[in-house]
Amino acid sequence: MINQRMLLQRNLSKNKKLKKLLFIFVAFLLNSTSFGQRNVLLIIADDLGPDYFGFYENHQDTVDVPNIRALKNRGVRFRNAMTNPVCSSTRTAMLTGRYSFRTGVGGIVGGLGGSNQIDTAEVTIPRLLKLHNSNTATADVGKWHLTIGNPPSHLLYPNVLGYDHFEGPFIGQLPSFTNWTKFTNGVSSVVTNYATSENVNNAVSWLKTVNPENPFFLWLAFNAPHEPLHLPPANLHSFSSLAGGADINTNPKPYFKAMIQAMDHEIGRLFDSLQVLNRMDSTDVIFIGDNGNTIRTAQIADVTKAKGTVYQYGVNVPFIVAGPSVVNQGRATDALVNTADIFATSLELMGATNWQQNIPSNKPVDSKSIVQIIKNLADSIRPWTFTEIFKLTTDSSDGKAMRNINYKLIRFDYGKEEFYKLSTDPLESNDLLLSTLNNVDLGNYNYLCSEMNALLSLTGFCNPTVQIENLQLPKTETIVFPNPFHSFLNVNPVFKNSEFVLSDILGRIIYTGKHIAEQDFSNLLNGIYFLQCLASNHKTIKLIKE
Repeated sequence: MINQRMLLQRNLSKNKKLKKLLFIFVAFLLNSTSFGQRNVLLIIADDLGPDYFGFYENHQDTVDVPNIRALKNRGVRFRNAMTNPVCSSTRTAMLTGRYSFRTGVGGIVGGLGGSNQIDTAEVTIPRLLKLHNSNTATADVGKWHLTIGNPPSHLLYPNVLGYDHFEGPFIGQLPSFTNWTKFTNGVSSVVTNYATSENVNNAVSWLKTVNPENPFFLWLAFNAPHEPLHLPPANLHSFSSLAGGADINTNPKPYFKAMIQAMDHEIGRLFDSLQVLNRMDSTDVIFIGDNGNTIRTAQIADVTKAKGTVYQYGVNVPFIVAGPSVVNQGRATDALVNTADIFATSLELMGATNWQQNIPSNKPVDSKSIVQIIKNLADSIRPWTFTEIFKLTTDSSDGKAMRNINYKLIRFDYGKEEFYKLSTDPLESNDLLLSTLNNVDLGNYNYLCSEMNALLSLTGFCNPTVQIENLQLPKTETIVFPNPFHSFLNVNPVFKNSEFVLSDILGRIIYTGKHIAEQDFSNLLNGIYFLQCLASNHKTIKLIKE
């Protein structure tokens, strides 16, 4: 009896261990499945640079954003994220992974200066996700602004470009956040609900329709905190002393901050819904601004360098990736990244690692995945990053810029160049081209200039071999002045009998002779020219015609 009883107890003990092991194994499988399936939520804030976020080193002000700050704490924050200066071109680059000079979307669709619309032949994130896994659910909720709404067939362009579901406004700026037109898969309706709240309502409603077994990609593009500046509903912010009305025009920044806080509040509500739907732990969240702050909300002295320009304040944006894919959460990186990189990153986070196989040769992609940085396996993915703006009706702000970790080269389309050392001059107040470049400066100038030439397949875009004449030297050493010039050049008397050769950036000779001071160059196109003084050891001077 004792032996039988002991045997029975041993068998029961073994069964309990087997059951426990089986439970652990099943739990492991469920956990692996849960984390093997990745979803991506891309949140885009409109007209928002990093300087209202106290957790960014270059912030000038701060606003209470606990939900965005929570992303930072469980993610990786990018200090050197570069975008395009305006919304349509940025969003096209994110959706296609291609720079604006390739897509043709260089400005604001339907806005000031105008821009081409996105081509429906572009290869997009949702299209590639469907090729990878046809069960992937895809939605674009919120601001579209990549095509105009006329003719009516354009209202289905979000769906044509790959989204299962689109719900939001087509235009860039709402007439009112509480009275606006929404389009849902081509069907219009007038909405009086607060736009930021409506965006989250629509996102949550769509998420509830997604099969829990299927992955999802959700592009959530707020109109906030884009103008019109206003006082949001009182339950969404803590700025209780704001009066609204005429005070908004005289005191715009607190209203901007209230709009940011309202957006953060609603982002928190979205996160709560993801938790309830048991989706938060399998969702990587990307939060980004589409360009810098506007003139009215800028926190810099020189507001001409705000949104719409290729200066840092116009193109440096907050960029955070948070979620289960992030290794060593709560860190920050100086890696150079571009908003175009969201294309490759989103695809690879969702397992579509072979997306390059579906890119046609006539649609080259510039996007680089930042997944290796997210997983803490790399410190950088690119040696430089690039931005640009160009409009159908051109103006003096149209231009291109490229930066590496320390320096930035700007070339405006009318020909003027500027060069800054960002590591010591982040607000770009000291143009190095107005003084003599030292060897380190010159090496970085040559590098960026050559890389920009190669990217754009141009020759004569800039001259990477010419040392810059010191324009601040005493006049006894200056050869010609002023620089920049408008019509006539003055010649230092020491060189009045010298022979000069003036050429353009393509090397074409404009003038040769000893009487350059008598020449009227007012009809020359604005841009960069090179003047060689044959009496001064053939010294070449870079001139700017304005």
